Amino acid sequence: MMTRRPLLPRFSVLALAVLVATTPLGAVAAKKKAAPKKSKAKVEAASADCADYYGNVNKSWLATNPAPAANASTSALSQLNARAVQQQRDLLDAAMSGPQNNVQKLLGDFWASGLDEAAVETDGSRPIAPLLARIDGIRRSGDVAASIAALHQVGIPVAFNFAADIDLDDLNRHIGYFSQGGLGLGDPAFYTRLDPDVAAIMVRYRKYVENILTLTGSKPDKLAQDLDMVVGLETRLAQLSRPFKTNADPRADFNAVQAASLGAYRNLQLGDFLKAQGVSDDRVSMVDPNYFAQLDALVKSVPANQWKAYLRFQVGNAMAPYLSRSFRDAEQQFRGVVFRNEAAAAPRWQQVLDAINTAAGPMLGHEYAARYLPAASKQRAESMAQEVGQALDADIQASTWMSATAKAEAHAKISAIKIEIGAPARDLDYTIQPMGRGSFGSNMLIASAWRHAQEMKRIGKGNTDRRWNVLPQSPALGYDPAQNRVIITAAMLQSPVFDMSQPNGALYGSFGALAARAMARAVDANGQKVDAKGALRGWWTPADANAWNDRLARMGSQANGWAYPDLTGKMVNGQLVRDQSLLDLAGLDAAWRALGKGQAVSAADATAFFTGWARLWPQQSGPQAAAIDQASSPYAPGKWRVNGTLASMPEFAQAYRCKAGQPMALTPAAIVQPWK
Repeated sequence: MMTRRPLLPRFSVLALAVLVATTPLGAVAAKKKAAPKKSKAKVEAASADCADYYGNVNKSWLATNPAPAANASTSALSQLNARAVQQQRDLLDAAMSGPQNNVQKLLGDFWASGLDEAAVETDGSRPIAPLLARIDGIRRSGDVAASIAALHQVGIPVAFNFAADIDLDDLNRHIGYFSQGGLGLGDPAFYTRLDPDVAAIMVRYRKYVENILTLTGSKPDKLAQDLDMVVGLETRLAQLSRPFKTNADPRADFNAVQAASLGAYRNLQLGDFLKAQGVSDDRVSMVDPNYFAQLDALVKSVPANQWKAYLRFQVGNAMAPYLSRSFRDAEQQFRGVVFRNEAAAAPRWQQVLDAINTAAGPMLGHEYAARYLPAASKQRAESMAQEVGQALDADIQASTWMSATAKAEAHAKISAIKIEIGAPARDLDYTIQPMGRGSFGSNMLIASAWRHAQEMKRIGKGNTDRRWNVLPQSPALGYDPAQNRVIITAAMLQSPVFDMSQPNGALYGSFGALAARAMARAVDANGQKVDAKGALRGWWTPADANAWNDRLARMGSQANGWAYPDLTGKMVNGQLVRDQSLLDLAGLDAAWRALGKGQAVSAADATAFFTGWARLWPQQSGPQAAAIDQASSPYAPGKWRVNGTLASMPEFAQAYRCKAGQPMALTPAAIVQPWK
């Protein structure tokens, strides 16, 4: 089964509090002859805005959203996530009671089958019985490869991983990647390290494996032997595997070979494996040929009974969250407690929604975008994204430090950026077998097999736009470097990011700034590693890189002076947050230019713009959650994404009449500007 996605935060009606606007001074600055009492209020507002704009704008939200438990946090954007979850529930409820098309019928039946806990309990392990029967039919080593291929077909990767990804020799196509895998614990280090913490996890893991083997058919007198065979084979796979690396060079995991050469792996029968997955492309990436050469030998040398125990466990392990309570409890007591830090299992509806997103996420996304994204919103978002892209290009062309050759390449790349909004433009094939309401576990396998088949269709020429790496029902706005495109999901186009009822300036300050900062990723220090034609090459000069690094250093130094909210005596780690903070500034600058369209921005538009940005970032965190973010997050806390960035915009100080020496009015020497 495909890796389960993390659950989104639960819905809270308190998200509506963010819509209550404060009235900044700039909106009424023209009213000079006010009564003395109002004049005093204006002075107080100005002082508050220039001291802590974040706190002043978000006063209502912060008052109605107190800090949660020690290891939790809440924010305006997490509430947007929660709203998207509730919308998915509403959609599925409607599809269950009155489907309007075939896709809704499939989803409604899937949803109903999962919510019927009594039926799930009665079903027991029957959904996986056909898979277990096939595994039980293995008699010799020559039967193993076909069973491996069959499990991959239903989305249960065993022995290794195989997935579609970018061909680094040609970014306009995908190829299949063969890579190491097949471990119940994922990371090979769990099986090879000897330190006490890992050893303790392995003790708990062995108990989990024992539970799953019992549930999938191991006899009491054979259980200890089956357990040793499973963990023993996984340990051998781990010993063959490369250690996991973070921030690795993508080229290190790319090794294109001709598909015809896979005949060398005779025991794995990889040529037949590709046919079983519906793949006919002439190239694949064999990430680590040594792993597959040794795995090929293991297929023959490891006894068939050991492979049977291993495969049987892998089926139970993958499907445990979707079967009867005994399976779910086993999974929760191990993975839920050890890896997800869950005190208790999530509510049933949440488990079922998570399962649907795992196995049929694009199907749900198709209906979500149709239901929740009005055509007018999509059209307005697209035109605004194009406007801020043009403004970003103008900012770069006016750069005081970027070389002429880099400016030309940046112009070409920004001009070529594709804006994709709502859901992928290229739809999928939804002609799958009916699901019905009788068996949730069987429906998981049907949907998972469908999604795996759709993934395999990405492999080959002309298929790079087949899907996104995020679902339409998950709020996201980001840049895809391989395709030079900005992806804006349907779920993202709602308050506080995109609210058509808000003033024009607010839309530019929220959505416009986020869209522009995403486009800036195309031309920053990482974006310059891919040119406008999709070739992997750096197009900055050494002087360009030095200039950008100087701005990063200054941004980091400034961020080091920001006190971390919710933590006593701790400061923001400037080295961690400087990249994203500089991108925030790039996005705001471009959105501001787009709002003005070459003219002076009105007082009303200016205050709406800055308010729109500030309302994106209110957050409250418990001390443990804040400490984790302070040590590891690449983003500054919400207070400083507002105050830290806006203080570097002279336009803010002008709009709110902030004076030198006030926190929101940095001196010209202290201001960091990305392109100047």
